[in-house]
Amino acid sequence: MPDRIVFGAAALPEPERGWLEAVERLPIESVWQGGHILPPTGTGEVITRLALMTAWTERVRVGTSILVLPLYQPVVVAKQLADLDARSGGRVSVGVGVGGEFPLEFASVGVPIAERGARTDEAMTLLRKLWQGDEVSHHGKFFDVDNVTLRPVAPPPGDRMATSGQLGGPPFLVSGRKAPAMRRAARLGDGWMPYLMSPNAYARSVETINAEAAATGRDLDGFEWMMYVYCSVRRDGDQARADVASFLGGAYGDKPSAMLDRIAPAGTPEQVAARLQEYVDVGVRHIIISPATHENTLEVVQLAAEEVLPRLTLPTAPPAPAGSGSPVAAASGTVSP
Repeated sequence: MPDRIVFGAAALPEPERGWLEAVERLPIESVWQGGHILPPTGTGEVITRLALMTAWTERVRVGTSILVLPLYQPVVVAKQLADLDARSGGRVSVGVGVGGEFPLEFASVGVPIAERGARTDEAMTLLRKLWQGDEVSHHGKFFDVDNVTLRPVAPPPGDRMATSGQLGGPPFLVSGRKAPAMRRAARLGDGWMPYLMSPNAYARSVETINAEAAATGRDLDGFEWMMYVYCSVRRDGDQARADVASFLGGAYGDKPSAMLDRIAPAGTPEQVAARLQEYVDVGVRHIIISPATHENTLEVVQLAAEEVLPRLTLPTAPPAPAGSGSPVAAASGTVSP
């Protein structure tokens, strides 16, 4: 994988065809959206949103940010994701996490919230097996499968966008902020995609993931170092900072403004570039711009793509690789919940 800096964008507040068409004309390489089953507000569910994004884009990579995997029956979601990957021309990526901020979701689908980490580990392992295309039998703590073969949807003749999907299925980008998520990324993931994390904290997470990979004999060649960044970019830096304070103040109002400033860059293109450069310097290579504003999100993404991205530069010494061994073999590992 080439060592370069790329930008993605979060399709907030909901995927919208015109917005996605405009973003595809920008130097943006990916679009992302999450979603809950029982959110406290009227927002969409993640697989539904992913389906809309695959249908309304042609070029960019499309991903979940994030899929709360323990809420889903793995055979069902494996089929859904494989079909969307095939119909989109192999453009799907799966940002995955354990959730937990809405306990009612877990109770409503019969999943004990204390099991969410272990269920996520086992589900990721099972999805990997199903996406290989071979007959699968799996007998774990939470899931039992006997002699099943998952076949993605066959693209209709003449559909230029559709293929058989990515060999082995879409990549897993593990999200989170705590040590179990880092261990999950090192053992089971194809990349690391945390959120609300300062550059210093990201640097520590890189060390943790590298150490865990080395301990398990996993080679992280091709591993994706990503960051989901809430931010606002405006010509008027004061407006951008007001955007972030308003957007994150309700959800993260317990955090002082100085902390929000460390984890949610805001300002002019020059100011935001300086802040994002700190992430690049500690190893981030794919930055997902999540507009931290309630209005005109396209302006934030456009300024980021056209005036922030060109200002970022790779450090002279890239982060050292870790470990050795096979990512496929590591996919059978287990991470503490």
